[in-house]
Amino acid sequence: MNYVTIDSVTQSLGPDWAGSGDANLAVTQANAWLRAKPLRQFEVIPEDVLLAGAYAAQLAAKGELYKDRADGVVKSERVKADTVEVQTEYVAGMEQGKSSTMLFIDDLLSPYLLKGFAINTFVVK
Repeated sequence: MNYVTIDSVTQSLGPDWAGSGDANLAVTQANAWLRAKPLRQFEVIPEDVLLAGAYAAQLAAKGELYKDRADGVVKSERVKADTVEVQTEYVAGMEQGKSSTMLFIDDLLSPYLLKGFAINTFVVK
């Protein structure tokens, strides 16, 4: 399933959304990225999902959707086995997190992601 096309991204973000990036590759990457998410099945794709796909394509055009990731430069790390404790401290200014665009995409998709479920096997007679 493809969620976005060059035309739909252009309609959402305007004609210059890809900048100097490859629009075809960007849309291909955005669709692959969306397909990897546990999204519900849609008969009609919701506007929020289309907008999230458009922004994902824009990130892909900039080379920011799929890129090497690092958590930053580690200053110190501590691991404790009993009662499980993990602590990592990063060098100030060298932390890396999600971009504001990626946080926005996550928020747009959140209502449409399949959530885990549990079955209640407790029966009262």
